[in-house]
Amino acid sequence: MTISENAAQLIRKMTRKNAIPGGGLRIGIKAGGCSGLSYTFAWEGEPREGDQVFEGSEGARVFIDTKSYRFIAGTTLDYDTSLVSKGFIFHNPNAKSSCGCGTSFSI
Repeated sequence: MTISENAAQLIRKMTRKNAIPGGGLRIGIKAGGCSGLSYTFAWEGEPREGDQVFEGSEGARVFIDTKSYRFIAGTTLDYDTSLVSKGFIFHNPNAKSSCGCGTSFSI
C-alpha cells in the first residue's frame, strides 16, 4: 500500500487528536456495501500481531490484517481535500468495479 501525502497528513493529525501519536489507521475489508465488499476504518494505538504495516511520510502508519490485505494489495490510499467531498480515496488495482461513494467495491 502506498500512502499519499494528503492521506499521511490526515493520519498524523488524527493520531495526535486521538492521543495515539505512535498509532495509525486500521483499514479492513468486510462483506457488504452496494458492490459486495466495503472498507472499514479505525484509529488504533498499535498494530495487531500478523498485521501488514505501511508507513507514509513523517511516520504516518496504516495497519491491515492479512485477510483484508489480499483484497487491497497494491492500493494507493489518498485523501480528497476538496470542499465538495472530503474523505479517503482508494486507488485499488484489484477492484473490478466500485460504487459512486467510493467505499464499496467488487473483485
